[in-house]
Amino acid sequence: MFDFCFYAVYNGSMITQEKLTILTEGAKYDVSCSSSGSKRKNEGGMGNGYVSGCCHSFTPDGRCVSLLKILLSNDCIYDCKYCPNRYSADVPRATATPKEICELVIDFYKRNYIEGLFLSSAVFVNPDYTMERLVLIVKKLRLEYGFHGYIHLKGVPRASADLTNEAAKYADRMSYNVEFPSERSLKLLAPQKSKDSLLLPMKELTASRSQFIEERKKGLIKGHFLPAGQTTQMIVGASPEPDGQILRLTQALYRKMQLRRVYYSSYVSVVRDPLLPDAGAGQLREHRLYQADWLLRFYGFSVEEIVGEGDNLDLEFDPKCAWALRNMHLFPVEINRAPLEMLLRVPGIGGKNAYKIIEARKFTKLAFEDLIKMRVALKRAKHFITCGGKFYGAKSPFAVRGLLAAAETQESAEQLDLFSALSTPQNAAMALTGQL
Repeated sequence: MFDFCFYAVYNGSMITQEKLTILTEGAKYDVSCSSSGSKRKNEGGMGNGYVSGCCHSFTPDGRCVSLLKILLSNDCIYDCKYCPNRYSADVPRATATPKEICELVIDFYKRNYIEGLFLSSAVFVNPDYTMERLVLIVKKLRLEYGFHGYIHLKGVPRASADLTNEAAKYADRMSYNVEFPSERSLKLLAPQKSKDSLLLPMKELTASRSQFIEERKKGLIKGHFLPAGQTTQMIVGASPEPDGQILRLTQALYRKMQLRRVYYSSYVSVVRDPLLPDAGAGQLREHRLYQADWLLRFYGFSVEEIVGEGDNLDLEFDPKCAWALRNMHLFPVEINRAPLEMLLRVPGIGGKNAYKIIEARKFTKLAFEDLIKMRVALKRAKHFITCGGKFYGAKSPFAVRGLLAAAETQESAEQLDLFSALSTPQNAAMALTGQL
């Protein structure tokens, strides 16, 4: 998009070239910031928080919206084994002032480089000291600079609840990264963190947000409190936990914490330590976890249904296809009679198409030609459905498995061309919605 370092020198910005390079480079490994979902309105300042999202997200028309992703400091007092900014790492250190961050955000926003801010920080001095400065930045941006754009703030574990709640009044979204799905791995690889230090502030924010919403409905208070909710991130492949354990934690976080998203980051070996593997889980495993996550949130699946006997996701097939192949006795289903919950479980029928089918069959009897017009992925779906009693799929489970594997291989090859995949609004929308 543009060169941060060149801009800092050319524009004469208060923040130095070296400091800006260090702080933006140190922030790049956090993936939990890809969309906003905020409805913050401009009330006389500058910027808006759009529902369509920010930070390297694609809108249905293929437009990319972005945000400034930066650390306040990378000078950490913690020594998490996997972190490039850990205390024992031999890397250049830098800490920005609240004024430097604020002026950088406003300057970049005015030049149309960004539409929002993702702000995180290493823990320097102590958790409360770090959180106080993060809170100061978001308050200054809102109150002094009149900035109404999207702000995602990373919370600091072990900081006081008062500081966390104060931050939530000004940020659109906050996140605490769980990192690992087990207490054992957390103690081994991030000894200064604990399960409670990460989950407790998430619970407190969930309770405070629910209370805020109720009081605002009654007209007792005004303002905002995390309009875009909370997210978290888990590292995949740095510790030995299987997919089933990761997804069970994910399911619990969605149900109990009302999280908007759980992000999965395949471990990248950027630091060396005897406790860490030489290579991560790979992009395919990460991709399968995202697909399974979508089934949990939007398709009515439970973890027990998604994960097979080995407690790991099938890498050969996407999770919905893998479930369908294990449950061939439930298929085929008649497209004109099947309930919504069963249509959502048919491989090749995404969420939007399932609702289209429900609406369309109120007026007419659907045939395969109608599904083609709806852009249903019949390469998959035809093996699991009938239309008016007609069946065009393979007749044996063995044949179905082979044909689905061939389709999976072909589509994976096609997905390598990002711009081809996003060349039409329909394709871009399907990429956004994760239709399976």
